[in-house]
Amino acid sequence: MAGLRARGGPGPGLLALSALGFCLMLQVSAKRPPKTPPCPPSCSCTRDTAFCVDSKAVPRNLPSEVISLLLNSNKFTLIGDNAFTGLSHLHFIENNDIWALSKFTFRGLKSLTHLSLANNNLQTLPRDIFRPLDILNDLDLRGNSLNCDCKVKWLVEWLAHTNTTVAPIYCASPPRFQEHKVQDLPLREFDCITTDFVLYQTLAFPAVSAEPFLYSSDLYLALAQPGVSACTILKWDYVERQLRDYDRIPAPSAVHCKPMVVDSQLYVVVAQLFGGSYIYHWDPNTTRFTRLQDIDPQRVRKPNDLEAFRIDGDWYFAVADSSKAGATSLYRWHQNGFYSHQALHPWHRDTDLEFVDGEGKPRLIVSSSSQAPVIYQWSRTQKQFVAQGEVTQVPDAQAVKHFRAGRDSYLCLSRYIGDSKILRWEGTRFSEVQALPSRGSLALQPFLVGGRRYLALGSDFSFTQIYQWDEGRQKFVRFQELAVQAPRAFCYMPAGDAQLLLAPSFKGQTLVYRHIVVDLSA
Repeated sequence: MAGLRARGGPGPGLLALSALGFCLMLQVSAKRPPKTPPCPPSCSCTRDTAFCVDSKAVPRNLPSEVISLLLNSNKFTLIGDNAFTGLSHLHFIENNDIWALSKFTFRGLKSLTHLSLANNNLQTLPRDIFRPLDILNDLDLRGNSLNCDCKVKWLVEWLAHTNTTVAPIYCASPPRFQEHKVQDLPLREFDCITTDFVLYQTLAFPAVSAEPFLYSSDLYLALAQPGVSACTILKWDYVERQLRDYDRIPAPSAVHCKPMVVDSQLYVVVAQLFGGSYIYHWDPNTTRFTRLQDIDPQRVRKPNDLEAFRIDGDWYFAVADSSKAGATSLYRWHQNGFYSHQALHPWHRDTDLEFVDGEGKPRLIVSSSSQAPVIYQWSRTQKQFVAQGEVTQVPDAQAVKHFRAGRDSYLCLSRYIGDSKILRWEGTRFSEVQALPSRGSLALQPFLVGGRRYLALGSDFSFTQIYQWDEGRQKFVRFQELAVQAPRAFCYMPAGDAQLLLAPSFKGQTLVYRHIVVDLSA
């Protein structure tokens, strides 16, 4: 009975034929080509062209045979990246309200030969947007509202060198270029390089002075930080491109830490309000600072600033004393220490010192909160400074700095009450060239970065102002504001390819700004 099949079931032959037929059906269906996408509802498609009107976006999934696209009177305003992938030949994108194109709108269209973007609302074009179009023959940009600022400088350059035929394009703005042909704009009219100071690093704890210095081919920074009772030494890390902690010199009431490298030896003069002032020496064998000598407390009672300089090969430093009973004093290096050399300016509450070595005549300018700044000139016969006169245009000054522009020498003087002043040396006297609003100013610093001259002017009551020198007007013009609280100094420090401006603050953290160059045409 096992060899008998069930009544009514299919025989083996019939089952085999059914399986074979099913396999043949699968093979036929597998070879069937995919369905061609239909023409989008807003488009009219012919054999190889799609014409689209009133679309809300650039149509996608066009029939595979379409290689040219015409967009006219559509609703979209922006065309994004890779919008025309696969449409390689002819594009007319006209009479729309398009105001922006992505930089990579035409990426991958190496075979595109004709492109029209006429009569849209384009005000600018991304830099090098036409670079992927290797064999573009014709380009039409007419009827747009091009703003001929730095953003189209690249287009002017491209038009001057391309082999593509481009119909004349005209500027809609700014007023000075309105109705000018873009192809004819002179490149020198585009002033597209600007600069900026951006926050780069924040240093913990307030500081009242900052002094960069080089020692054994390394870059360091000395900060007077009374809040942590120290002169803090930081070292520039060229790998991490940051200032790093290196060492500290005890200084409970430090107001200035002045590094000096004399005969390859590093010394730091530590000026303090209380507890005396000292000179420390760096011992490379023990890698520590050791106290070398004291500064006479009867002579220097309330130091406010330090200035170090060389005259005829000899090293000196001067201390501005701001007490009623002290005297601004000069010290000279001799063999193994610094020794008192000259008392300069007693009883005048001196606030700042500036050494000027111009025309072979070393001078020291002493500013005071109680009288006009005094100019001393070095006498090579007496080997001392001799009073030369006063800067009578300013009745008092908190800080004094100098700079040269061309052949002219200038003084910058900050005032706590009243305007700060910019004075020019006229051969026998100074004349005022500019007054800068500066209520509450205790610090200012002119500095030069890559041919650009700036002035940092601080205030205890408002933001720090950065000014830039206008060579044509021979004046400073306001450039930028920095949010620095109660700055006590400004210090420019080049560190490799980083150009840094340090702003020690009495009330907040010391801020490090980096000077950057910005190409507005990019």
